[in-house]
Amino acid sequence: MAVYTDVAAEDLAEFLRDYDLGSLLSLKGIAEGVENSNYFMMTEAGPFVLTLYEKRVSAADLPFFLGLMDHLARRGVPCPIPIEDRGGAALKELNGRPAAIVSFLKGVSPRRATAGHCGGVGRALADMHLKGAGFAPRRPNALSLGGWRKLVEGCGRGADGIEPGLSDEIASELAAIEAGWPSGLPSGVIHADLFRDNVFFDGDRLSGLIDFYFACNDLFAYDVAICLNAWCFENAREFNVTKARALLGAYRRVRPFEAAEVEALPLLARGAALRFLLTRLFDWLHPVDGALVTPKDPREYLARMRFHRGVESAAAYGLLDR
Repeated sequence: MAVYTDVAAEDLAEFLRDYDLGSLLSLKGIAEGVENSNYFMMTEAGPFVLTLYEKRVSAADLPFFLGLMDHLARRGVPCPIPIEDRGGAALKELNGRPAAIVSFLKGVSPRRATAGHCGGVGRALADMHLKGAGFAPRRPNALSLGGWRKLVEGCGRGADGIEPGLSDEIASELAAIEAGWPSGLPSGVIHADLFRDNVFFDGDRLSGLIDFYFACNDLFAYDVAICLNAWCFENAREFNVTKARALLGAYRRVRPFEAAEVEALPLLARGAALRFLLTRLFDWLHPVDGALVTPKDPREYLARMRFHRGVESAAAYGLLDR
């Protein structure tokens, strides 16, 4: 379970005295998530989510994340709304950790993504990209191209313990991606981590986008490439073009792709697969003491990276010129 810091009821009751949320009724740890400690919290005012931000999340970035959620929610994007205390502060401290309360969103993450789910994700992602315009703060993507080499160095030759020769394959892959990475594509605020557990559906309707704690400024098409990896594979390895066509088609009906974005999509998808391969590999080799969460198998994204390496054009993703 993704709870690194335990919260006692009496400490939380004291914390809540600064808010107009009434008394605490119940508190339960949330199993999903990796980076932070998350709790479902019921008060007299209703349900909320309490998050304590752990050491891997920079406290300096938290105003960006919370401000972005507020900006998007006010423009109709279904995402959590940060709850302010009586003094207007959304970011506080609890048990020695930065902490925030956000609104609770109805819905559940799909266990198995359908083409309908993928279409909903495509529409919501494009809408988020458009409505993020006007959010003035900027945050560079520390886990884009510029940060991958540091991850490679941090893993050393440890990848060879996953599969013989993998360290050399990763080094070769990174060099090829660095050489071809595009510039000048449309950019703005991206989510950068829109996996199934970060999207809620209420029946067939997408009801929420959550976990904006990797959000940053980067290429819109790179965010799309992350979603292709996260939503359009079966059994971790088999690409489902029907789901990809639904995701990309729904996206482009809200925000049309530029020709250069379509051309760059295979390399961006390959880079996105490498990014999650590297972060999973790093976590696999450097487990966090006391974390009640099992590191994810990096080989899942190794298979996806190899698939994208063989893709010659975005037509393989079902993205046709119409």
